[in-house]
Amino acid sequence: MQISAETGVMYAWGDDKKENPIECMLVMSEDNPGVWEPLGFNSIEGFTYVRGHEYYLSVRRTILANPPADASDRTYSLIRILEDRVVTEPEVPVDEEITSEEDIEYHDLCPFEKYAISKEFVVDKDGNIYYGDGSSLPSYDNARIWLEDVLDKEDPNWVKFQTVSYQATYSYVFSPFTDDIRLIRNDSHGPMFKSVIPEDEFTRIIQTMQSGEEVRYALILANVYKKGLQKLEFTIKKQ
Repeated sequence: MQISAETGVMYAWGDDKKENPIECMLVMSEDNPGVWEPLGFNSIEGFTYVRGHEYYLSVRRTILANPPADASDRTYSLIRILEDRVVTEPEVPVDEEITSEEDIEYHDLCPFEKYAISKEFVVDKDGNIYYGDGSSLPSYDNARIWLEDVLDKEDPNWVKFQTVSYQATYSYVFSPFTDDIRLIRNDSHGPMFKSVIPEDEFTRIIQTMQSGEEVRYALILANVYKKGLQKLEFTIKKQ
């Protein structure tokens, strides 16, 4: 069995309307070669998945004669890990025709207010990062800009907006320090802080900005086809 470094989305048994997407592994097995299939994180006994790792496993598959009504008819247990490889995300190329915000094509029904992020981040002279309310983030290398799904479940398009076409796979980054547009990959929770604000820009904020000064960044979230979903803006303020 091969396990992708990227995760997917699955739905619980009985969730026929697909109202509650669940993050899961993507696996490819000898049963269905060439096809990535969803599998729950805890579905392989003895194996713990780490995001960003690609695995090749030897597993024991058991097909159940009388499976539970709300579960799969097969179970898996780990025999051994054949390969465990950390996958480094390559820089995502931006289409040469995209030189401004107006060049980004939006997907059907978009832009739409599906996601939200914190509107303000604060950085002190030592490079510590805080939310606007004063709560701290992890270090620069480990901080994340979290994407919160705020779409009302009563919205008539709620189910449609949970499909892959409306998931924020990428972000187009608009920086106050350059006219270049960068395209970065998000994961299921949002982009890493250091992907949005590269080290040279973060150093510039720490070393050259005055106390109280702030700069504004913008993200245009995009789906797997690199079509826009919505625009989000936030500020970084020097403490």
